[in-house]
Amino acid sequence: MLKVGLTGNIAAGKSTVADVWRALGATVVDADELSRRAVDPGTPAFSAIAAEWGERVVEPDGGLDRAALRRIVFADPAARERLEQIVHPAVAGLREEIYRDAEARGERIVVADIPLLFEVGLVDEFDVVVLVDAPVETRLARLIGDRGLDPDEAQRMIAAQMPSELKRARADYVVENAGSRGDVERRAREVWEELQRRAAGG
Repeated sequence: MLKVGLTGNIAAGKSTVADVWRALGATVVDADELSRRAVDPGTPAFSAIAAEWGERVVEPDGGLDRAALRRIVFADPAARERLEQIVHPAVAGLREEIYRDAEARGERIVVADIPLLFEVGLVDEFDVVVLVDAPVETRLARLIGDRGLDPDEAQRMIAAQMPSELKRARADYVVENAGSRGDVERRAREVWEELQRRAAGG
């Protein structure tokens, strides 16, 4: 089974590519969704977070207070590292479960949608890495225009990620997303066909 890592910097259009592939029948594992599931109440990761930071990160209803936890880890690099040590193995376990199920169903390809694939050092887990990319000015305009972000905040979010030039050098395929939605959807279909050929040994 071909394991494909799908990634892209913020506002590059990765979700559009994931949606196209889902519509074509792909199993797409969403890292953000797994990160949420990994810390559901009752999970070992939730218990570890509650033990580490106590009541201040637990909602009155017993769920995780994500905003409070975010404030703590963004202000303290050591806390962020500790959180990653708790969450990443839990997410990896959930991802492996999905891989096993997909393999049991006889699927040839499974896609993991991971925004920070390069930053967290997961490149070697995949047979193929696909990067969705757009120029910085385009991404900045999308963050401000489509998501309503303040220009300074948008700049900070872009600056916080690894530059896409470094990612392009290590990606197997790049889906350019500087044009229309139709353009990126067409390129996404082309890459999917190529992945299917690779999975079939062609």
